[in-house]
Amino acid sequence: MSGGKRPGRPWSPPKGPCQEINDIVAIIRDWLDGAGITVRGLHAALTQDHFADENVPDERKLRERLAGVGLTWDTVEAVADICFADESQATTGQHLEKPRALWKAAEEQPTVVGVDGEPAVPARELLQAQERAISALEELNRARKAYEASERARHQSLQMATVLFALLGQAQAQVRELSRRLESLQASPDALSREIDVTHLRLRRVATQEDDLRIQLARAEAERERAQALADLAARRIEYLESELRGVGSVDPVGAGSGSSAVVLAEQVLFEADADSRLDQVDATLRKAREVLDREHEAVQEIADELGAEYPPGVGDGAVRGRIVRVSGAEDVPAPSEDGLFGTTPHNRQPGTALVVRQGDRMRFVGAAARRISRGLDLDEIVMGLCRATVPTFADSIFVYLRDPLPVGDDRPVGPVQLRLRRTDRLPDESTGFDSFLPVDPRTAEVDEGPVMPPEMVAVRPGSTLAEVLQGVRPVFGDPAHHDALHQLLGDDFNGPSGSRALLAPLRGLRRVVGAAVFLRRLERVPFEPDDLQVAGQLATQTALGIDKALLYDREAYLAAELQRSMLPQTLPRASGVRLAARYLPAAETARIGGDWYDAIPLPGSRVALVAGDVMGHSMTSAAVMGQLRTTTQTLAGLDLPPQEVLHHLDEQAQRLGTDRMATCLYAVYDPVSHRITIANAGHPPPVLLHPGGRAEVLHVPPGAPVGVGGVDFEAVELGVPAGSTLVLYTDGLVESRMRDISTGIEQLREQLAATALLTEPGAPPPLEYLCDEILNILGPGDRDDDIALLTARFDGLTASDVAHQSLGNTHEAPLAGSQFTRQTLDGWGLGHVSDIAERLVGELITSAVDATPIIGPIELRLMRTHVLRCEVQDRSTEVSP
Repeated sequence: MSGGKRPGRPWSPPKGPCQEINDIVAIIRDWLDGAGITVRGLHAALTQDHFADENVPDERKLRERLAGVGLTWDTVEAVADICFADESQATTGQHLEKPRALWKAAEEQPTVVGVDGEPAVPARELLQAQERAISALEELNRARKAYEASERARHQSLQMATVLFALLGQAQAQVRELSRRLESLQASPDALSREIDVTHLRLRRVATQEDDLRIQLARAEAERERAQALADLAARRIEYLESELRGVGSVDPVGAGSGSSAVVLAEQVLFEADADSRLDQVDATLRKAREVLDREHEAVQEIADELGAEYPPGVGDGAVRGRIVRVSGAEDVPAPSEDGLFGTTPHNRQPGTALVVRQGDRMRFVGAAARRISRGLDLDEIVMGLCRATVPTFADSIFVYLRDPLPVGDDRPVGPVQLRLRRTDRLPDESTGFDSFLPVDPRTAEVDEGPVMPPEMVAVRPGSTLAEVLQGVRPVFGDPAHHDALHQLLGDDFNGPSGSRALLAPLRGLRRVVGAAVFLRRLERVPFEPDDLQVAGQLATQTALGIDKALLYDREAYLAAELQRSMLPQTLPRASGVRLAARYLPAAETARIGGDWYDAIPLPGSRVALVAGDVMGHSMTSAAVMGQLRTTTQTLAGLDLPPQEVLHHLDEQAQRLGTDRMATCLYAVYDPVSHRITIANAGHPPPVLLHPGGRAEVLHVPPGAPVGVGGVDFEAVELGVPAGSTLVLYTDGLVESRMRDISTGIEQLREQLAATALLTEPGAPPPLEYLCDEILNILGPGDRDDDIALLTARFDGLTASDVAHQSLGNTHEAPLAGSQFTRQTLDGWGLGHVSDIAERLVGELITSAVDATPIIGPIELRLMRTHVLRCEVQDRSTEVSP
């Protein structure tokens, strides 16, 4: 084997499918370079003996193999035989040891290379890394939200503690002052006993308030410390996750949050009032403080649940659940009594103590269940939330009964109380698949049709056990004293659990009982405990209040929908030369009323006014303002004012309604005789015109400012519209949402109109009703942020043969000339049977015009033949009526 560099051109980069093949390529290339053998020389030295399963590759294929493309082990051994021809077989085998190991690795676990030739990460590892990154990002977002929420809670608790500390100081000063006054009164022989008694009562009241202020201050400090501990925990988690994601991509720094607004309670305590008023105000402040601290406690508890915190920082594993535990440097404090339903501790005032975050206790269950119930907006969602929250966590079966009919608001139902089974959820029996609590009808047991269901409707008899339980409001066990109530609800054949395994909870709302819920547990499960009565009571109250809310919401939604329908046109007018179609869609189930409207108003001369408007906001107020503006528009249209003047007066009316009453409006007047349209715009989206040939065009109309701004002028433009054209007026809810901007939406509308026109026969425009439905198809799942008003107008116009016009003098001969012209025209149209009536009508109109006021210029007579016969007389009077 001769040494030296291989002669010929340099090697190309390896192109093997994995890093191991590329390493083998590098090795055999080193062999060839060391032996001074070119590719051509190698090809000449190869024989069929070197290849067991194939022929000797040609030179091109050999070059590819030496680059790693289609490399075979026979080729590697052949290169070794030729490069080490002068060495022994054992030495050649030693040279092949490393390539053989690489070849085995390439077969079993190859290292994939990228397009740049560098080792690439396998797809499986990429997917795993991507999943880890996504999971870390989601956890990072949760940690950030928890951090911001805990900071807000800490800030709120700190402000609350500051307010309570100030009130505590004032209460202590009052105690000292009243104590000195009481001592002086008792020492004075002239003091009245009544004055001594009043002072003594005030002193006791202030002392009680002082104790309560101390308790609430301790609560505020404890909540602040808990929030601070959770904020620190969230910050550490954020730092860890950001460091973990730093190699994946950039992450935003932790935001401190906006912080909740302070509940300023000190301003509510006015010390300029008399003594008793001051004490009443302090009591009111304390009530407000307790409410705020209860909300903050729930918020902090949710943060702890989100972070999965079991113990606060510094608390050991031996902490007693639900009690105050001592950390380093803290003095011993009395542990409060452990209540299974309340997680706050009024005695936690030491800065070195903390409240253990408990898991699986009743308080956490009640909080989670209440949140699930309160998420419902309608009746079914609320009842389903109660069932899903309690089965199987709290009970194995639940039956929810509601009054039928359900009273709403201040309604006072009359007649007997009836309960209807609204929903039931239960765990099936593993052996039968049915609920083991329900009796099996022997008539259906053979065919295995399942258990007998409880009665759907239950009449509550006055004086019965069920009536007494409902009137008592409090939940009860199914003990012998109340077992009859269970049978009245679940049927006489009910043979399920009783005693402490059955629990009946009335559902009482704000004013009355609206139903009842039955919770059952199987024999293999732990019976209900007395504390579970409180749990059931809280869940029942939460459900009943939610039902009241849903009923009121449904009534308000119904009234809103009726108000909206009454303020929109019930039917569109039948105008000459114009066909109309319209649609209205509310924003969503949560905002069923808005300020969008449309209108079509017939005008003199067979013209028609087309209107589309949008009052800002979604409320009853917006709908009321819309109704007023629509009425104003109809009144102004009746005066036959130009479009720009209509918007000017509408702007003045909007300003009279209020400084914040603004709306966009587009007002257009179409003349079917001249085939022209005049449009004025007040900040409304531009109309779109669909031409007879199928071309859709966004009309360029000066946008103007919304009505209600004041001090702006409006400009009108006049455009020609050929017969067969379609004008589309709409509100911004059709083309704008959180998912798209308004310009994109308008372009989508234009494209949809053009595409719809292509679906019809050439020269035949699409039907208006079908066109409206196709227009609404541009709305996506997230495009219902606003209500939508849509008005389409097909301009057919009037042909010249259907219109007759005559200029008459302003003398007394004009009525006769007008009557003669009318008869001649009607005879030509084949309407001679109505010529006598039309002659008299035209003669009276012209006579009135001649005799009423002095006029200048001729009197104009116009006859139009549409679905009706129209006779119009116009004059230009020198006097204008006020």
